[in-house]
Amino acid sequence: MTEQTTETDSHSTRGAYVTEGQEFTRDTSYIEDRIVADPDAVRALPAPPKSEIGVLGFGLSEGAQAWPVEAGRYRLVAAPACPWANRTVIVRRLLGLEGALSLGRPGPTHDARSWTFDLDAGDRDPVLGTERLQENYFARFPDYPRGITVPAIVDVPTGGVVTNNYPQITLDFSTEWREFHREGAPNLLPEEKLDEMWPIIKRVFTEVNNGVYRCGFAGSQDAYDAAYGRLWEAMDWLEDRLSTHRFLLGDTITEADVRLFTTLARFDPVYHGHFKANRNKLDEMEHLWGYARELFQTPGFGDTIDFVQIKQHYYITHEDINPTGIVPVGPDLSSWLEPHGRERLGGSPFGDGTPPEPIADDERVPEGHTPLT
Repeated sequence: MTEQTTETDSHSTRGAYVTEGQEFTRDTSYIEDRIVADPDAVRALPAPPKSEIGVLGFGLSEGAQAWPVEAGRYRLVAAPACPWANRTVIVRRLLGLEGALSLGRPGPTHDARSWTFDLDAGDRDPVLGTERLQENYFARFPDYPRGITVPAIVDVPTGGVVTNNYPQITLDFSTEWREFHREGAPNLLPEEKLDEMWPIIKRVFTEVNNGVYRCGFAGSQDAYDAAYGRLWEAMDWLEDRLSTHRFLLGDTITEADVRLFTTLARFDPVYHGHFKANRNKLDEMEHLWGYARELFQTPGFGDTIDFVQIKQHYYITHEDINPTGIVPVGPDLSSWLEPHGRERLGGSPFGDGTPPEPIADDERVPEGHTPLT
């Protein structure tokens, strides 16, 4: 028997995250179109293997389309609250793509239907003119059957979503948008490090990025216990690695650091309590905490973190695990600005490159939402 969905249900997320008795499984099927520098060349490459972390050196998945890189044509829609969207904002900023790719920012909460542009004037995105990101998905796929996710890149002329394949988006920013990289932009995908990088990125995704969700959305005690064990095994592995490596791949920041950082930034404010990942707090792990503080204090990382929106998103949206919707006041965030001492390991965040310019005023995290202000 099929349950009928009421109007009240459509405005709620109850039942959307936790399935009783089961382990949480993330749906990693996305719109696999790509925005590339040479569409014909990409079409000629072999199809990629299925991947949860993205690929390099391959062409299009079956049925996917190649769209041309064009400055000003596309808009990145990325809610500051979401860790997967936060990655794209960090990479866009590190590479200096702000002038080529505009940024739309939904508010921190959503219902079963969609993210909304409720923080913009008139509750509409000022470029796309839409109230809900759902409208942009439906403009391209009227019967889109999956969740309305961020990040999403929208074709401004048509208002339709091009792709929401977040692991591929940041890789393509580094490789396909090079024409628009700023002078001094870091190489986040150093060729000599790629063989070492892929297994690290894979483990970070499966055990940490997704591992905290596996804890938080576990539908049984057994599922939670298993998820908790896997998460902390990986966190201990990272703590050990970062005792001798300034960054995950050595002396400079890479794509791997971006992918880990967005989870670490949310760990104590959200995952420790809300997701029950509570063996200890991040600030009780000497090397991971020092590493996280250094990245937070590095231009392009911490200046994209809105702690208020992060807490509002998780504690209000996840009705399955926080039905009261109460958002905690803590923790104290001032310690993010304490000296990190990571210089002792050598290297520097940008290597031969340079940090990005100060963040634009219209993208700045509001005062009181971050210890940086």
